[in-house]
Amino acid sequence: MQTQNKRGGLRHAGITAVGHWTPDEVLDNKYFESYLDTSDEWIVTRTGIRERRILRNGATSDMAVNAAKLALERRGWTPNDIQLIICCTVTPDMPFPPTACIIQDKLDAKNCWGFDINAACSGFLFGLETASRLVESGGYDRVLLIGADKMSAIVNYQDRNTSILFGDAAGAVILEPVPEEYGILDSHLKVDGTGREFLYMKGGGSLNPATAETVAKGMHYIYQDGKTVFKRAVVEMAESSAHIMERNGLTADDISFLVPHQANLRILDAARERMGLSKDKVMINIDRYGNTTDATIPMCLSEWWADGKIKKGDNLVLSSFGAGYTWGAILVRWAY
Repeated sequence: MQTQNKRGGLRHAGITAVGHWTPDEVLDNKYFESYLDTSDEWIVTRTGIRERRILRNGATSDMAVNAAKLALERRGWTPNDIQLIICCTVTPDMPFPPTACIIQDKLDAKNCWGFDINAACSGFLFGLETASRLVESGGYDRVLLIGADKMSAIVNYQDRNTSILFGDAAGAVILEPVPEEYGILDSHLKVDGTGREFLYMKGGGSLNPATAETVAKGMHYIYQDGKTVFKRAVVEMAESSAHIMERNGLTADDISFLVPHQANLRILDAARERMGLSKDKVMINIDRYGNTTDATIPMCLSEWWADGKIKKGDNLVLSSFGAGYTWGAILVRWAY
């Protein structure tokens, strides 16, 4: 007879495979020095970013498929083993159909359904919560969760405040039932719609449909009030990460890694300090990839696992903050 776990499900859901993919082309800070009023020193000091990857030809789904194939290969599965695909993205191939459907077709996964999640930079966390709950329910055993974004498609490369921040990439994880001592143990997720005026893409939706005027006004590019977003992100990422530890009676010694959304190195440092963690307990790759939005957290997991740094039984705190505002943290005990 099945019994409910502490999250209310019939069983535990855990991450059992990871994968990621990045384009080959690198834009380093000297590229921006060549035509914008900025410098490598200015960018590194304020963001921690030294370079980022750009996909010139292709779409978000292409990166997602490559990341998914690696995760499937590491798990020893074929695409037909997948029951559900969830794609977390703010840069879908098209407004519709869902990019998850395009991924399904490109993978030739014949036994699944799927959908997209848009929660900005918190999308992967919201997707992880959704996917894990579906596995915990007993309804699904094999879920493919992808975070992928082609941010270069919506960045204004004449805007020095945003163009330096973003890159293109994809990360993927597989979720399935795991023993009760492992998996997704707790989550704390929040939204605050009053933040919508500080980070958004104004054009292209039902509020401001695409017209010659919206294009001319640059309304299809990212807009960010950097100082306002930074101040809120510092607080919410740090507090949600600390909250998930305190609620589960964990100290800094109990945490193997903080896996933060890679938005700004100063935000990551604030979360680390609030949790009482040493620098070696924080996954950081923002220097090499910039902010890849939905891909940052699964990319970190994939790189650290491939390097043998994540071990079975490790406690990980995944934390993020994004447009919306959206934010939160999830506690994971590594299952493989």
